[in-house]
Amino acid sequence: MAVSAAYRGGDAGRMTNPRSATTPTAGDDRDSPTDRVDALTADGAIVEIRPLSGADVSGVADLFRRASAGSLRLRFFTAPGRPAVGAEVARLTRPAGPEHATIAAELAGEVVGVASYERHGADDPKAEFAVFVDDAQQGRGIGTLLLEHLAAHARRHGVTQLYGEVLAGNARMLRMAGDLAASAASRLPDGVVEVTVATTADETALAGVDARDRAAERASLRPLLAPRSVAVVGAGRRPGGVGHEVLKGLVEYGFTGPVYPVNPHATVVAGVPAYPSLTQLPGPVELVVVAVPADQVAGVLADAATAGARAAVILTAGFSETGAAGRSGQAELVRIARAAGIRLVGPNCLGVVNTDPQVRLDASFAPDPPRRGGLAVASQSGAVGIAVLEHASRAGCGISSFVSLGNKADVSGNDLIAYWYDDPATTAVALYLESFGNPRRFARVARALARRKPVLAVFSGRSAAGQRAGASHTAAAATPGVAVDTLFAQAGVVRADNLGELIDAARILTDQPLPAGIRLAVIGNAGGANVLAADAAEAEGLTVPAQVAGVDNPFDLGAGATPEALSGELTVIAESGQVDGVLAIVAATRTNDPPALRAAIAAVADEHPQLPIAVVVLGGGEVTAVSPRPAHHPQPVGARRLPVYDLPERAVRAIGHAARYAAWRREPLGSRPELAGVDTAAGRAAVRSALASGQGWQTYERIAPILSAYGIPLLGSRTVRSAVEAMAAADELGYPVVLKAADPQLVHKSDIGAVYLGLGGPEAVDAAYRAIAAVVGQPTPAVLVQPMASGTVELVAGIVHDPLFGSLVMAGLGGVHTDLLGDRTFRLVPMTDLDAGRMWRSLRGAPLLTGYRGAPQVDTGAVEDLLLRLGRLAEEQPEIAELDLNPVLVGPDAAVVVDAKLRLAPTGEEPDPHLRRLR
Repeated sequence: MAVSAAYRGGDAGRMTNPRSATTPTAGDDRDSPTDRVDALTADGAIVEIRPLSGADVSGVADLFRRASAGSLRLRFFTAPGRPAVGAEVARLTRPAGPEHATIAAELAGEVVGVASYERHGADDPKAEFAVFVDDAQQGRGIGTLLLEHLAAHARRHGVTQLYGEVLAGNARMLRMAGDLAASAASRLPDGVVEVTVATTADETALAGVDARDRAAERASLRPLLAPRSVAVVGAGRRPGGVGHEVLKGLVEYGFTGPVYPVNPHATVVAGVPAYPSLTQLPGPVELVVVAVPADQVAGVLADAATAGARAAVILTAGFSETGAAGRSGQAELVRIARAAGIRLVGPNCLGVVNTDPQVRLDASFAPDPPRRGGLAVASQSGAVGIAVLEHASRAGCGISSFVSLGNKADVSGNDLIAYWYDDPATTAVALYLESFGNPRRFARVARALARRKPVLAVFSGRSAAGQRAGASHTAAAATPGVAVDTLFAQAGVVRADNLGELIDAARILTDQPLPAGIRLAVIGNAGGANVLAADAAEAEGLTVPAQVAGVDNPFDLGAGATPEALSGELTVIAESGQVDGVLAIVAATRTNDPPALRAAIAAVADEHPQLPIAVVVLGGGEVTAVSPRPAHHPQPVGARRLPVYDLPERAVRAIGHAARYAAWRREPLGSRPELAGVDTAAGRAAVRSALASGQGWQTYERIAPILSAYGIPLLGSRTVRSAVEAMAAADELGYPVVLKAADPQLVHKSDIGAVYLGLGGPEAVDAAYRAIAAVVGQPTPAVLVQPMASGTVELVAGIVHDPLFGSLVMAGLGGVHTDLLGDRTFRLVPMTDLDAGRMWRSLRGAPLLTGYRGAPQVDTGAVEDLLLRLGRLAEEQPEIAELDLNPVLVGPDAAVVVDAKLRLAPTGEEPDPHLRRLR
C-alpha cells in the first residue's frame, strides 16, 4: 500500500496484488462490512461510514477524479491511466465477500474516502489493505476512522493482520498505522516499506483511539455546551410557555453571547428583538433551542442547517416515546441533523445548562438555574434531572454542566463522558440512565474517566421482571441487573440505588480528597448517633478502630461539648495518622452553639486538607411561629466545603462509596494476558463446524474441540449408546467411572437420577446405563462415560453472551449447591490478567480455596488460568451464547472440567467497544 501525504487525511493506498484488483469475488449480505454508522472527524464533523456497493461507482470514480496527481501517484506508484482507475473503481464497488470488503466515508452526501482489504482465501488470517481519502478532506482524521472500522470488520471475520505497502517517505501514514494497533514495518526495494497491522489493538493503541475520540467529541459538543450564540425557536410572547421561559432563562442567567428569539408573529419577546425565522437572523447562530409543535420540528431543523447551526436542543415531545409514527419522525430529525453536521440533544428533553462564567448558559426550563460547582450531570429523564438539580442545590452541591438527554436520538451519555474527561470545570460526573446505546463503549470511556474523576450513576430497570431466562446456571444468574452491576464495577462507576444516595455520594466525591483506606473515626456530642454511625460503617465495609490516639472510637464528647473541646479532640485524631476519614456529629440543643461547633470542625479540616471529613448535624434549624419544626438545610461547611448530612447512616454510606472508589483507583488496571496454547483459528473452525450442523445446545463431541483450542482442561470421556459400549468404554478408561446422560438439553441431571458416580465394575456400569435409559425414557440413550475425578473444591464457571453488553464470564461455588448458595461473580470481556484473581477472591466461599480449617489449599493459579481462558474464548468466539462448566474440580495441583454444556447462536453486527462511532 502506498499513501499520499498522509496522516493529514490524504490516506491513499495502492493494492499490490494484480489478482485482487481484477478478480471479483461473490459475496452475500452476511459479509457486508458494516451497517451505516456515524462517526466524528478530528474537528468534530459527522461522517458516515458505510459499505460500498455497485451503486457507488460514480461516487468512487468522482473521488479519484478529484484527486491530485501526487495522491494518485502514491496510490498507484505511478501516474495511472484511465483503465487503471476504472479497474480500481470496479474492485472497490464489487459485492463484498469472504475475501473482500470495502467501506466508504461519506460527508454531506459525497464519498470522501474508501478503505478495503483483500485476502487470498476465506480462511486466510492475513489481508492486504488500502486507504484513499479526498485531497480536500485531508487533516480531519477520516483515513484513521476508515482504518479503524476496516480493522474491526476484519477482526470479526477472522483476519488477524492487515498488510500493505507504503512509500518510505510517507511518515504520517506509517504513524497512523502504528497508532491503530501493534504494527511492524519492513523496508523493501525501490523506497517501499511493507506495513503490517494487527487487527486486535493493544492497550497503547486503544488509548490512542480513546484520546482521538475524546478530542473529536469535545470539538463536536463545544457548540452545544459553550455556544457563541443561541436562537430559541418557538419563543412565545406569553409567559409560561416553554419557549418563552427558556428565552427568559437565557437572558436572566446572563448568557454571554447574543440570544435570538424566533417568532414569525412578534418583533419583541421578553424584551429581546425577535426574528421571523432562523434564516433571517442578523448574525451566525451555533445553538438552536427548539420549542415548537412536533410536526414543525423537522422544518425548524432544516432551517437550522441552512443557517449554519452546529447544535440543537429539541425540547418538544411526541417522538419515539409515542410509538411507531413518533419513531419515524425522530429518525427524520436524525437524518437532517447528520446531513448538516448538527449535534442533537433530545427530543423530549429539559434542556442544557453550563455554569461556566465565560458562558452562563441556561437553555432549559428547569425551575431555577443551579449554583456553580464541579458536578456534571446527565439525565435521561427530565423529571429526574429536575430532582437532581433541586436536591443538589439544597445540599450545596454545585453543578458545572447539566444535559437532559431525553430520547437520546443523538447525544448520549458516552458522548458526554468523553467531553467531560478534559473539562476543567468538572470534578465529578453523575448519570441517570434508563438504557445503554453501546454499553461496551461505555465501559471503556467511563473507565478512562473514572481513573481521573469520580463517575456516579443511577440505572433504572434492574428488577427481576427483566431477568434473562437461561437454560444454564450461568445464563440464569446473569440478569440485566447483574450485567449492569458488573459493567459499573469494572469501569469504576459508583452505583447508587437511588437519587438521594447519588447526591449524598456526589457531595463528598466532588469537593473532598479520597480516603486512603477504610479506617473511620467517629466523634461527636451524641452517643447514640455515634453508635448508629459505627454500625453503618461495618455494613459499608469500613472499620472503626477501637481506639485512635489513645481515645475510644467512637468518641463521645457529651451533649455539652464546647467548640474548643471538639477542636482539640478532632485535631488529635486528624494528626494521629491512624484513620483514613472522620465523621463529626453535632447534635443541636438549646444549650450549645451548633454554628460554632461546625466552625470548629471546618477550622481543623482546613489544617488537614488531605483527610476526608464529613459532618452530621442533627437538628439546628430555626424554630419560628410559622415553622415550629426545624427547617434544616445541610449546606457545606468552611473553605473546604465539608458535606453536611442530616443522618449518620447517609453520611457513612457516602463515605463508603468514596472509600470503595478510592480503592478501585489504587488498583492496577492489568493488561491483556499472555495465554499459551490458544489456537484462535482452530477454535473458530470448531465453532463454524458446529454451527453448520445446527445452532443450539451442542453435543460433547462438538464441545470438546472448542474448549481444547483454548487449552481448557475437559475431562476425557466416551459417548456410548448401549450398555455393552458403556462397559467397553469403562474398561478402556479404567475404573471407577461415572455415567451421565449426554442429552445437552438436561440441566440438573443428578436431580432426575441421570448421573451415577464411582462405578467400580462392569455390572455396576450395566445397571447404571439401564437406569439412565429408564429415567430419560429412551431404550438406547446417549450416555457419557468418564473416569472418576476428585478435587478439594467444586466450582462452576461459564460464559453468557449479551448482544449489547457482550460476553460475561462467571465463576462461583459449584456442584449441586450452585443454585442454593448463589455464590458467584461475573466479569465482562475483555478480561485483564488481574481480573481472574479478583473474581475468586470476591466469592464468599473464597476461604475454601485457601485452606479453610486445615483443608489443603487448592491450585488457585489453575483457577485463574481457566477463567482467563474462558475470557479469551468468550471474547474471540461471541457465538458462544451459553457455556456452563459444572462442576470444575479443583485440587492442590490442577483444575479439571468434569461436565460442560454449550449453546451456540449466530451473532449480528454488535457494538464494538473499540470503534469511534456515534449511536
